[in-house]
Parts: sequence; C-alpha cells; structure tokens
Amino acid sequence: METEVLERRFAVIGARVNVVGPQAGAPRIDVTSDRRGEFFDVRFAGGGPPVELEVVDVDRADRHLLLLVREGQEKSKFLCGHDERHWFVAAVPEDALGVTGVAAAKAALQPELVRTAVRRDRPKHPLRRRNAAYVRQGEWFFVPAPEFDPPAAFVLRNEPLSRGRGKDHVMELAFRRGGETVYVNEVHPGGLTQEEFEQLPQSQQSTDHWRVMVRNPDLYAKGSVRHPDHDTIVLRGWHRVLMNTEQGAGAMRHVAFLD
Repeated sequence: METEVLERRFAVIGARVNVVGPQAGAPRIDVTSDRRGEFFDVRFAGGGPPVELEVVDVDRADRHLLLLVREGQEKSKFLCGHDERHWFVAAVPEDALGVTGVAAAKAALQPELVRTAVRRDRPKHPLRRRNAAYVRQGEWFFVPAPEFDPPAAFVLRNEPLSRGRGKDHVMELAFRRGGETVYVNEVHPGGLTQEEFEQLPQSQQSTDHWRVMVRNPDLYAKGSVRHPDHDTIVLRGWHRVLMNTEQGAGAMRHVAFLD
C-alpha cells in the first residue's frame, strides 16, 4: 500500500502515520509525539526483504484499524487504535484464526478465561471496556470472582501491577497465589529467577535497583485500580486479573513497548 494511501486510511480514525525510509527489513512500529500530538511511527531495519503495509479493516466510530504487515513470506497483524487517552498498537497472536477485522482482533487479544466469561455471561457489548463479563484497563482484564474470599492477613494494599516495563497499574487490594519469584530491573524487565540472580556478580546484585516480583501468579484484585494513562476503575468485589494475549505474538518484536 502506497504511503499516501496508508496515511488516508489512518486519517479515517483521526490518526497520523509516518513511514520512514525504504520499506525493507524488519519493521518497528511505535507511537510517538511532536508539537501536533501523537502519531504512529513506522521504521525499517533495512537490508532485508521488502515489507508491505496494508490496512485491511477500519472502524471509524471506535477509532481502530487492523494493519497487515507482509515481511517476505511472513505475515503479522496489528491492532492500532485509541484507548481512552492515547493511541496504541498491539500485535495479534499468529495462532488466532479468522482475524480479518477490528472486532476479531479485539477478541483475539482476550485471554481464554475472558472469552469463557463472555460465552457464559453473554454481555450485550462483549468488546467494551466494561460489561457483564469483565472490566478492562489497558492490557489488563478483570473478571468477577464472586466466590473468592482470600485470608485478610495476606491481602496486599496499593500493589503494583506490571508486565515488567512501563508505568505500573496500582491495585488498592490484591492477593497473589502461586507463581515464581523473580528479580526485575530495567535491564531484565522479564525478571531473573533466584538461580539466575545469584549467578550475577555481587556488584550487580547490590547496585542495579532490583525489585522482587512474582511472575505468572494467580492474581486477584479488589477496589480501585489506578494508572496515569487510564481512567481509574473500581472493582466491587474480588476479580481475577489477566493480561491480554499480545505477549504470545511473535510480532511483538516489531512493537516499541508502550504503557
């Protein structure tokens, strides 16, 4: 798709897109800003196969579109849109079948437990940020767990919620069960296990601003959930906390981390 055509397709949802350099080599998709505000920025590594960009679906009212990227024989899909206050881009998992439009891409980004809740509760608007099946804030879903009643002594207050990088979401009340203890910092946002951490030089262990976190626990939240880029949500009763599926997409390597 020619750059001018791509710009017109993004303009339909009120967005700007800037495509930089010859379209060859691995693409890098980012959301950045200038004096006119935020825009989508697409750059290429160069030296690789030609890359084709195509907008395959647009939802004007919801300000979302589905972008298809062809890099040689490889195809990747990205949901680009506006969520509350900012533009975002999310890679769609490659194993999601039948993703030909915006609605299907949104559904593909829902984790399986969220899709189960949607099938069970049959909300009138299954893709909205708040419905009978779940509440969503950014990449995090909160599914009601009305029978869950954790021991009060183990409930955490003002607990950070993070996928390793970016700004934390903060849960007023939280309860974690299971998972793996990891050491996290800017260099190791995905976390190091206890064994991996102990293999580091003592100087790095003591000076690199580590946080001890739990990876992949069963996580529940209640009360307010705050984030500077999103409206605060209030959970009446305990909810299971689940992250969207974009981390399972190989195409995430093309997305600059945004939070």
